[in-house]
Amino acid sequence: MDPKTHVHTHINGEPVEFLSEAYRSLLEILRDELMLTGTKEGCTTGDCGACSVTLDGRLVCSCLVLAVEAEGRRVGTVEGIARGETLHPVQQKLLEHAALQCGVCTPGIVVAATSLLERNPDPTEREVRYWLAGNLCRCTGYDKIIRAVLDAASELRGASPNVLE
Repeated sequence: MDPKTHVHTHINGEPVEFLSEAYRSLLEILRDELMLTGTKEGCTTGDCGACSVTLDGRLVCSCLVLAVEAEGRRVGTVEGIARGETLHPVQQKLLEHAALQCGVCTPGIVVAATSLLERNPDPTEREVRYWLAGNLCRCTGYDKIIRAVLDAASELRGASPNVLE
């Protein structure tokens, strides 16, 4: 039996402790041990972005981060984006623009887009496309997703919509 490490971290602002073998990914712990199943497993190679989370504010693929690396750090998942029953503007605009279908990529896109808008509240279309380039969607195409993110950015700034025409 492999020894386990006791990890102390903060997930979505709440202190969390868990035990993990050294080889387990943060994705595995989030989903299988902490029951935070919003973070999706897509490829397990860091290529699809379905498992995107933030680690100390930095966007990462949780399938490539060892769970023990979360020791003393802040993890943000899709479960921490909405405020109670109120969706974040990124989530709301994805719904309004019908920018989602099967939902496997959606949590990663929400985390990535929210992370972008925290850093750059007025991104260009090109910047949104670049920032979301690590998130693969096999269902929707990307136009509606880009429009939704730009619309959310406008709402967050209190400006009129900056969506593609």
